[in-house]
Formats: sequence, structure tokens, C-alpha cells
Amino acid sequence: MKKISLILIFSFICATRLWAAPAYGTKMPEQNQFFFGGQTYVVLERDLEGVNGDMESLQHLFLISYGVLDWLSLDLKGGAGDIHQTPSQGNEISYPAFVGGGYGFRVKFYDKDKTKAVFGFQHISIHPYSVKINGNKNKAVLDDWQLSFLASHDFDVITPYIGGKWSRMDYIHWVEDDRNRVKSDTDKSIGVVVGMDVPVSEKVWFNLEGQFVDVQAFSGSVNFHF
Repeated sequence: MKKISLILIFSFICATRLWAAPAYGTKMPEQNQFFFGGQTYVVLERDLEGVNGDMESLQHLFLISYGVLDWLSLDLKGGAGDIHQTPSQGNEISYPAFVGGGYGFRVKFYDKDKTKAVFGFQHISIHPYSVKINGNKNKAVLDDWQLSFLASHDFDVITPYIGGKWSRMDYIHWVEDDRNRVKSDTDKSIGVVVGMDVPVSEKVWFNLEGQFVDVQAFSGSVNFHF
């Protein structure tokens, strides 16, 4: 009952501003345990509203997950990423990679006979270097938010998972001091997540994940259990 209540509370808080980010999968640290890793996240295309075209991003992030409880994980990440925004008409704006980070949590609400189900909330914010266009300073932030529901089954040599998500990825853009938040296409907020965990040893594994429908994105990471 506590798990269900926590999911409902956070869903209500986040739903008012839900914006995709890697969903991490269903492998979670036990209470007071840590997972560490390194991840690359590639956003191939995310459509923006109106005539604002689409956005791309390449991100490299360090991962830390902490088991608050056996069924509750706190997920943090930090690193760097870039932004490429292409309007429907006009030239692409490329912002070179700089600092980025994110946070989230996962709640495991089913775990039986090697089958797991997990609810998660994830957020990433990317702050690349600004660029000069026609003498004007252009600054951008990628604001990426997601709720996800995933289910997996452990086949020992591989643990595939699949699920659904509700996401939004906004492009916040400044020309000098004039700020504008461009939302991702709100007709494409529901997406599909497909991924797998592949063990290398008892405490090392790879994670591979693809996201479709709302966004075209892929991620890969190597992870360590301490």
C-alpha cells in the first residue's frame, strides 16, 4: 500500500509539468547499496511544437543509484551534453556540449519468479555552451522529463524489459535576454521503452535501451554494483 501511495503522490506532483530520459530498467540496488555507471544517451529526433522543427542531443553521463529501501531507488546522474535544434524553416543551431545532470526515482511494485515491474520518474537538464548568431548571444537548455512503467523477466543470460512512458522534452531558448520555452509536440507524449540488462559478472552488467513513438532515442551504459 505504501508503494502505491508513493506512486500516486509523485504522479500527481509531476503530471502538471511532465515533459524522455533513459528509464534505467528494472534492476535496482537493495537497501543501502549503490550502483555506479557510465551512460551515453543519443536523442536522434524529438519533434517540437508548431514550426520549431525538431531537436537532437548527445549526452555522456555518470550514474549513481542508491537503494533507499529494497523497493525504492534514488537515481542521480551528471555529465555533459549538446543540443542541435532544426526549425521547420531555417538553419540548424548547434550548441557545443557542456554541463548536464539529472535525477529521479524508481519504485518496484512487483517482484516474483524472476519477473519485476517498476514505476519510475526521470529528469535530465542539459546546459550547453551558448553561441553567437548574427552578433546575438543564443543560449539553450534541454529540459527532459518522464514517467515510466516497465516490466522485465530474468532469463539469467539476459533480462529484457518493455514498458510505456509519458514524456516531454522542452527547448528553452534565449536570444540575448529574450527567453522562450518551446514545448515538445504534445500530440507525441506517449511512448514505448524496450531494453535489456546483460550481465558480465555478478556485479557488472550492460544496459541497452531504445525509446520510440514520442521520441527516437537510444542509450547504453556499463554498470557496477558496490
